[in-house]
Amino acid sequence: MARKEDKKRGGDPATEAFEQAVGTVRAHPIFGPLMWRAAVYRRESTPYPPNGWMVVGPGGVLYAHPKRRGSVEEWAYVIAHCLLHLGLGHFKLVPEPVAWQTACDCFVARFLKDLKFGRPPEDMLVELDFGSKSEERLYESFVRDGIPPKLAGCGAAGPNSYDMVDVGMASTRQEQDWEKLLAQGLVQAVDSAVELAAGLRQSMSPRERVHTEASRARSWFISRFPLLGSLAAHFTLVEDPLVCQRMQITVAAVDEEAREIYVNPSAGLYEGSARFVIAHELLHVGLRHQSRRQGRDPYLWNVACDYVVNGWLVEMGVGELPSFGVLYDPELKGLSAEAIYDRIVTDVRRYRKLATLRGYGLGDMLDGTTPEWWLHGDGMTLDAFYRRCLSQGLAYHQSEGRGFLPAGLVEEIRALDQPPIPWDVELAQWFDAHFSPLEKRRTYTRLSRRQSATPDIPRPLWVPREESQEGRTFGVVLDTSGSMDRKLLAKALGAIASYSLARDVSRVRLVFCDAVAYDEGYVAPEAIAERVRVRGRGGTVLQPGIDLLERAEDFPKQGPILIITDGECDRLQLRREHAFLLPQGRHLPFVPTGRVFRIV
Repeated sequence: MARKEDKKRGGDPATEAFEQAVGTVRAHPIFGPLMWRAAVYRRESTPYPPNGWMVVGPGGVLYAHPKRRGSVEEWAYVIAHCLLHLGLGHFKLVPEPVAWQTACDCFVARFLKDLKFGRPPEDMLVELDFGSKSEERLYESFVRDGIPPKLAGCGAAGPNSYDMVDVGMASTRQEQDWEKLLAQGLVQAVDSAVELAAGLRQSMSPRERVHTEASRARSWFISRFPLLGSLAAHFTLVEDPLVCQRMQITVAAVDEEAREIYVNPSAGLYEGSARFVIAHELLHVGLRHQSRRQGRDPYLWNVACDYVVNGWLVEMGVGELPSFGVLYDPELKGLSAEAIYDRIVTDVRRYRKLATLRGYGLGDMLDGTTPEWWLHGDGMTLDAFYRRCLSQGLAYHQSEGRGFLPAGLVEEIRALDQPPIPWDVELAQWFDAHFSPLEKRRTYTRLSRRQSATPDIPRPLWVPREESQEGRTFGVVLDTSGSMDRKLLAKALGAIASYSLARDVSRVRLVFCDAVAYDEGYVAPEAIAERVRVRGRGGTVLQPGIDLLERAEDFPKQGPILIITDGECDRLQLRREHAFLLPQGRHLPFVPTGRVFRIV
């Protein structure tokens, strides 16, 4: 009956107990740094112990029994038991692995008993009557005298099994210094106990720390590093393990819309690594990485920006590299984020496995509550604010001689200080490249307007040469699907009409295209400006319209083609260079050949 009631409520007591135990371990000052780096799997497809609770691999992967039922205290004990194998460096290649695993299990059991953490399950209860021997001393005695029967199977994998798998094998995950993480957790626990005794906090929870390494690092930037001091002063530091757990933040992340930097207090950051992390997140904001994404894959773009930022921070000597989530490659020095992104997309499967400061497969630049907020009015104001903060910080930094700055970073800051070229100006440059001014000649067949003032003096009229007007046309493929915005169509067509008249383009080949292509033939530019009857409004398939123009006998073989779309189309087969007009923030699901103009 109880199971049926749980099913009706939609809850699983076993799963809820396991998840609560994971949260308890993450919130603990000693085990938190280890738990945030480890990966926990609890499903049928993993190599879990059939008669036990959990096993752990050398790469920090924990495999839990998916159907084992236990209390929150029991699961917390089991998880901490496996994490201590990592933190105490128990993964060693020894002659007698069975004796070594038993010795390590006994030592961890005594450690947890002294710590009074969790409650051991009944099948993991052992009589700890071996004094204060270390793992090595216990191992030597077990090899010499044999393993006592009462200690067999005292680990988390159950009887006749051992909870450390693949001992001595190489890790498939990112390298971690697990012993250093445990040491950081122990130091953090001691600091918490001292602050609790001094009345600076009410509990041992990391969320109640007053003076953290991250807060000291933020204060250091405000007082001693002018380049990022202004940005650091306007950002709030959030160090709440529950918030970080909910947002899946392993080390740090930044929300430039909310002006908040999230730092996980269980990450075990010390003074040098905290400065590096804070500077990393502030440079993401100051260099406008999120608004420069321009439709690229968010995670891969985050990885590309991380390589650039981390390279500059290492070159400047700001802080020290943390042990997790730092993407640094000296071979990429001098490349921009856009250039690195172009390299990354050629090997997506490899770069998807990398970890940022937020974690595996997650970007540390948070989207906030309003996606693409920089496209709205408030976002533009924030954009100008962040650029101004960084440019002023650069001026103060250089005037006071506060330290070395890479030339690439200085160049990028100064480039951000310049306003971007409007899309209509870029479109005008495209017209200039394809339609040069017409060569004119004098003719007496048509008199000049000045002839009426002096009828006795014949004055010729300057007219374009007839041969220079041949082939002076271009094609327009207009996406008329239902997703296209009417205001976007009006802006694009109005700009095309005005530039065509200014460049003496006599006619434009117009093709409407949604699911099929509708050929309107050649249209005068002024007709486009006045009124065009739009046909279609179905789905978006642009390939028929492009094929129609490229194969048309009455259209120049090398004539330029301008495509107006919102980017929601399939991959195109292009046989020549084309120009695309897209709304700001949209992207094409393919790499186009030619130029792209983003309409605001």
